[in-house]
Amino acid sequence: MIRQAESDLEVELNRKYPGREVWTEDGAIVIRIPMAFRKAGGRKEIILPEGADAAGPPRPQPQRPLVVALAKAFRWQEMMECGKVKSFEELGKREGVNRAYVRRILRLATLAPDIVEAILDGTEPSGLSLRSLSKNIPLMWDEQRRLFGFGGR
Repeated sequence: MIRQAESDLEVELNRKYPGREVWTEDGAIVIRIPMAFRKAGGRKEIILPEGADAAGPPRPQPQRPLVVALAKAFRWQEMMECGKVKSFEELGKREGVNRAYVRRILRLATLAPDIVEAILDGTEPSGLSLRSLSKNIPLMWDEQRRLFGFGGR
């Protein structure tokens, strides 16, 4: 069916959001845009359908808690390797945290480089969080990729 668009808004919506529907209901304009949700660090992000143009693709945003934890992990690893601190206990006292927290964060320094890069870019798999990374991290990078949903890398 071919018809003339009712407004510039409708033409713009057709261009940006293929598959959308517009109708009026009780004097209100209702717009339905197909989308999916992605869980990222306890919050949900809207994923637009293939071919949708939201003024260019949104740039993924890194999860701040993950980025901060990674920064701590690599800084603390450097401090231990250089001999600035000699134990988890000493590092914990210096940083004002307990030894168990130091161990959990330091484990992040063993993540595969592509996992670290994905976290810093904000392109990690949906649902990856500091909590899921705080559990036992396998030493083998292939096992890490499988466990944390980085298949196909």
